[in-house]
Amino acid sequence: MYSRAFTLFTLFTVVLFAFFSVPQAYAAGNSEDLRFKPSSPFSQAIETLQKKIGYNFKSVGLLRRAMTHASFSEENNKALSILGTRVIETSVLLRSLQKDIDISSKELNNLLMEISNVESSCAVDGTRLGLQKVIRVSPKTDPSNPTVVCIAFRAVFGAIAIDSRNTDEAGKIFWSIHGGKVGRAVSL
Repeated sequence: MYSRAFTLFTLFTVVLFAFFSVPQAYAAGNSEDLRFKPSSPFSQAIETLQKKIGYNFKSVGLLRRAMTHASFSEENNKALSILGTRVIETSVLLRSLQKDIDISSKELNNLLMEISNVESSCAVDGTRLGLQKVIRVSPKTDPSNPTVVCIAFRAVFGAIAIDSRNTDEAGKIFWSIHGGKVGRAVSL
């Protein structure tokens, strides 16, 4: 008898809590369900980053991994960065050849070297996105180090390619961030 009464009391309390908490959120002018907002600073930064890059991840875990440096965890962004590098390179090659099919292999290689340059391209783009404020690193690692930012930047496109199952989608996002021109990033 005691356990049944306790169960009914618990159920009644939960129902009352649910009934009164949701209308209070609406009454305060907040139509969003507050229970589903990210709570940690990292989760909030990930949400903001998705808005900045213009892509909403179906699997946010991929972006979380892209923003995790090898110094922080064994589950990190190294593999995503390799894929992202190839996505960027392929996108640059396609765009360059579409513009000029007669471009020399030397010019193509120079474009690839320029777009892959840590200091003048991917770190600039990554810093513009604020990745140095999002990436998780060990206390001994500087998150604003250009190499760390560049690896994270490339990993974002690897994560998008996997999430969308489409390297072209990742390439489009790259161009929207990089600024449309092949070569150096436009610094702010």
